[in-house]
Amino acid sequence: MRGFPPLLWHAISNRSQKGDFFLQTTLILNGSPHPNGDTAHALKFLTTHLNGSVKQISAYIAKVAPCTDCRRCKIQAGCAIEDEMQQIYPLLESCDNLVLASPLHFSELTGPLLSLCSRLQTYFSAAYFRNAPSPCKPKKASVLLVGGGTGNPEKSLQHRPMCFSLSPCTGMLSYDMLSCN
Repeated sequence: MRGFPPLLWHAISNRSQKGDFFLQTTLILNGSPHPNGDTAHALKFLTTHLNGSVKQISAYIAKVAPCTDCRRCKIQAGCAIEDEMQQIYPLLESCDNLVLASPLHFSELTGPLLSLCSRLQTYFSAAYFRNAPSPCKPKKASVLLVGGGTGNPEKSLQHRPMCFSLSPCTGMLSYDMLSCN
């Protein structure tokens, strides 16, 4: 993954195979600070098995502030904070698949990824305060967690319902926990 320009997001692949009638878009929210780390290698493996367009957003590169709980989204659509999250919202709303990828730091998602996920509050407010239809199309979602040592992924997996319930996901892609020595 070395040599990627420091852009907000980049297309990892835009492959199609003959006979594909419907190519899907996969959006990856990457919480790793290491462009050549274990999460990057796992994502590289994952993307080789995906058809269609794959877009990856690095939570460490994207200039996204955490939610300040100003509550503007409780009364009107959108977020009051003007930063690169404004470019991410349309990608979240239009993708077919969503992958949340992160190393585990002290059994938790990384801080920048949690900050990015906190900005999904606007979708929660649409559903539960404004009774507005979700701007997100239905999608499938998956969590890719990478950890070492004796860490436990359960705390990080608790964020899965929060992140994915805000965007109407039609199902979860299956995942297996692997143990490597």
